[in-house]
Amino acid sequence: MAIVLGYAAIYLIWGSTFLAIRIAVDSIPPLLMMGVRCVAAGSMLVAWAALRGERGNARQWRHALLAGGLMFGGAYGGLAWAEQRIPSGVAALIVATLPLWMTAIEWVLRGARPSLPALLGVATGFGGVALLVVRGGGAPLALLPVAIVVLGEGAWAVGSLYARPPRLPKSVALNAGMPLLAGGVMLIAASWIGRELQTFHLRDVSTASLAALGYLIVFGSIVAFSAYAWLLQVSPAWRVGTHAYVNPLIAVALGAAVGGKPLTTALIASAVVIAGSVAMILAERTPHTAAPPPPPAAFTARRPVPGLRETRQPGPA
Repeated sequence: MAIVLGYAAIYLIWGSTFLAIRIAVDSIPPLLMMGVRCVAAGSMLVAWAALRGERGNARQWRHALLAGGLMFGGAYGGLAWAEQRIPSGVAALIVATLPLWMTAIEWVLRGARPSLPALLGVATGFGGVALLVVRGGGAPLALLPVAIVVLGEGAWAVGSLYARPPRLPKSVALNAGMPLLAGGVMLIAASWIGRELQTFHLRDVSTASLAALGYLIVFGSIVAFSAYAWLLQVSPAWRVGTHAYVNPLIAVALGAAVGGKPLTTALIASAVVIAGSVAMILAERTPHTAAPPPPPAAFTARRPVPGLRETRQPGPA
């Protein structure tokens, strides 16, 4: 039952965060909203790690600044800004291209040449994004917000590869919490530079936006990530990675059912193409299994299983 609940968390919660972001930015400036989310979630994770006697050193914090700037300052900030201009389901489908970026960047930077099926998956996935841009919303989408999300996922992929130990601690809480906190501070600073903070008034925030922000902090960043980290210990990494193509399908369905966004034929076709491309890439990963330990309360994250390769996926958004 614990494993079922864990998968439900990373499938449903992370799939719903795109709609939650769209609701949150209705009355909260995007950079400020994401900054508060990241600082709050990052602080909780770092504090939890400190209670367990885990702390990062100065060198690791310097690496966390760079990783956090790429993953959260760039990817999360760009996503929040773009969701004011494109539907949440469309944004989720673009975010689903992360494994394509990971494959391409590892090939360029590390010489890890992907197999032919993986290359086909990369080409097919970006073809799905092209279809999404041209006809995904029933009409051509604005190119700038789409480009921002696509480039943001590239930044996330680079930051994710950079953030692997030993640059950052092996502790799951610190490995996520330090970049989250650093990236959140950068987002709030960017909000001030962009004059979001100077024109922001708390009285203008709607109850729906405030509730969405709370949902993103508690469920999107804390609960779902803890479930993800625990699942990496008790399930094969390739199976946990299936959330990368389930999340956008959940997001598209929620956008249509709750957000009132049209479910066009082109949008459905794009979802199928992108999800299929990610499936092709994930199918090429070598499964790693681990003996399942007793499930910790509330999916509390422990250290990853030695030898288990962990690949960051957004969720979240």
